[in-house]
Amino acid sequence: MLVLLHVSSLNAQVADEFGRRSGHPYLLYTDANIAKLKERVQNEPIVAEAWRRILADADSALASSADNGGQGRRGGRGNRGGGTDALLLAYRMTGELKYAEPVKATLMSQMQARRPVGGGVSSGGSLMKRDPPWHAGLGSGNAPEAFGIAYDTIYDMLTPDERKTLAHNLAENGVLPVLNDWVLGDKRIHALDTMGHNWWPTAVFGAGIGAMAIMDEDPRALDWVRRVRGASDEWLRYAGSVLENKPPNFDSKGAFYESVGYSDLGISAYLPFMLSWNLAFTERLPESPITSQMGEWFINTLYPRSGRPMAVDFGDSSLNSSGARSVILLWNVGYRKPRYLWYLSQFNSDLANRGLLSNSPRDLLFAPTPAEIAAIPSQPDLPTAKLYGDIGWTILRDSWENDATMLAIKSGWTWNHSYADTGTFSLFHNGQYLIGENGHSGYGTKEYDGYFRQSIAHNVMTFNGKAENPEDTYFGSKFPGTMSHLLDAGDLRYVLADATGPTSNNFIRNYRSFVWVGDAIFIIDDVKSFEPGQFEFLLHPNAEATAKRTNLDLRISLDNSSVVVRPLFPETFPEGGLPTDYPENMRLVEKQGLTGNRRPTTYYGFAPAKLTRRTKFITAILPVTEGVDLPQIERLRGIEHIGVRVRQNAMVTDLYINLEADGSVRHRNANLEMPNGWETDAYLLGMSYPEGADPNDPDAIIRYMVIDGSYLRRDGIVVLDSLSKVYLTMSPQGDDFEVLLQGQPVINALLRATKKPAEVRLNGQLVHPAYNQEAKNLWLSVKAP
Repeated sequence: MLVLLHVSSLNAQVADEFGRRSGHPYLLYTDANIAKLKERVQNEPIVAEAWRRILADADSALASSADNGGQGRRGGRGNRGGGTDALLLAYRMTGELKYAEPVKATLMSQMQARRPVGGGVSSGGSLMKRDPPWHAGLGSGNAPEAFGIAYDTIYDMLTPDERKTLAHNLAENGVLPVLNDWVLGDKRIHALDTMGHNWWPTAVFGAGIGAMAIMDEDPRALDWVRRVRGASDEWLRYAGSVLENKPPNFDSKGAFYESVGYSDLGISAYLPFMLSWNLAFTERLPESPITSQMGEWFINTLYPRSGRPMAVDFGDSSLNSSGARSVILLWNVGYRKPRYLWYLSQFNSDLANRGLLSNSPRDLLFAPTPAEIAAIPSQPDLPTAKLYGDIGWTILRDSWENDATMLAIKSGWTWNHSYADTGTFSLFHNGQYLIGENGHSGYGTKEYDGYFRQSIAHNVMTFNGKAENPEDTYFGSKFPGTMSHLLDAGDLRYVLADATGPTSNNFIRNYRSFVWVGDAIFIIDDVKSFEPGQFEFLLHPNAEATAKRTNLDLRISLDNSSVVVRPLFPETFPEGGLPTDYPENMRLVEKQGLTGNRRPTTYYGFAPAKLTRRTKFITAILPVTEGVDLPQIERLRGIEHIGVRVRQNAMVTDLYINLEADGSVRHRNANLEMPNGWETDAYLLGMSYPEGADPNDPDAIIRYMVIDGSYLRRDGIVVLDSLSKVYLTMSPQGDDFEVLLQGQPVINALLRATKKPAEVRLNGQLVHPAYNQEAKNLWLSVKAP
């Protein structure tokens, strides 16, 4: 007895290290959560009806248990929403032992021996044959999590001997097989980043919940909990490995590099641990800017449409991928943002009527209130452009309406579930997926790594048919691609993708600029290689779409959705006649690819006739909207510049590319004097003005875009003066002056303003710059923290 008292006292002492809130149950079905739910059942008919359904499920599970000799019915992954959770909630809500007995019987029959668990290791899986053998694979945390939640919930009806037996079984046969492989140093065989970045959370966090359940019975459990809690910070903030070519887990804005689908897998394994920790201890897990933005990552990668929504499908993901489970868990943890309910309503159209996140007993504990349901917005309160610079993803859309136009771009890391697709893009329009991926085969097929993960399966630039090193999918790209300098000025957007790093075995320059102006998207490829050869712009239409070339255009159509793709530089397609009549023009090359089920499909290459070391491509992507005329596009060509003129809705935008500003001139500035009198050193210059206005009058321009330029002037009138080269959009007309200004950590810029503005916004913030009436300019400064 003295020994037992000593152990109990010791466990209480260590368990209080983090300030445990109460005795059992403390992981999910706590006294506080149950009391709150009982109150809501009394006052909210929707919650009351959901509780009645769950009670009926529990009664059904009782009947099934009787048929199974007293053992409860198992649910799905982690028993979420299954018979066990219905029984657990019924026991806590009613206090009737009949609901706990079958759960106890089930627990007593489980984990009676140590055996390999999880994907790849159970039932003699292949990972057991590795040296050293693995004992816990993908999802191996599910069983100790479910066992721990059940044990914690029915703890009060167990005898001391039963508690001891079950705690021993959970520790030795549920928790330790996982922690010995993945966490604890005396036997551990894995590092944090052994298996990509999604296996670790699916194993470890569930084992951590199991360890939390037995802190009163096993003196080792608190140390296990402590290790998992510390490792949770390491997982969230893992910054990659230089020597092993491994990327960070998360973008600082909450994105997970491995794809949307694998984001949900990893995040939905972490959040139950966060929830149980915060319920069990007064010392909550620290607030993380990564966790607080995970839901926005799923929203920003969503394409809402009249039918089932789609998701950006880069890497090992699919159009049908959903982060709904993760977003529900974020809500349960406490991130109760109206936009999260908007996201969930895209997959559950009845959410506004039923007011329930799911049918799970666990989720009922945290169901939205009627006021929260009433506050679901019609659209998320988020910008229509988002850059995830740490992982190299950008998503642009023209609105958050259903069936809008959305462009997704990737130029980041290659490894594991992230493909060799640096610089690729996907286009969604009018409810359809028109340009992008065509799925992937199973991981065990030769085509998976032989085709689907390789550059040729994506919308990238190639040189002599090659881009990234094919081995990068296994070994990782030493030099990742990047995305930077997002400028979002309403219907004018710009972002830069640098794909040079991963393709540097074939490319010296591989820069891809995206400019979206009005209803026209322009892709500007600035490429250079080591020797003359064949550059190609690859284009993968949806395999279900039709593609037809007519004169200058390739039109891709699926149902009522269409997009026109028009190469403009180095040359256009022939406007008529036979290709052999115009050997100098762009050639459309048909190539054979594969769909996800390994059926043949056609994709295309835009191939210039001339073999060269360096060139510039400008390709127009023109989404077709019924009843709306396509933008009119005119090619502009000078000795030192090329460009386009876009006309639409009585507005004109001129885009000029400075051919001297592509790195070919060193130790001299790329000073461009255009025939129309404009002078600049910018890499790319854009000017918008009303139809009929004088484009040579600096004060007639209503919007400027300057990409990597330090000055812009004409006839002595200075529009931009900055010592460092900047990325700029500005609208100098009217009482309001909107400026987006990026570049160096410190920027001092003089900008043309014909009169003192009533209000100036710099990068979205209201500022009060000095105004020089005589020179007619504003002095704006940007300083990094």
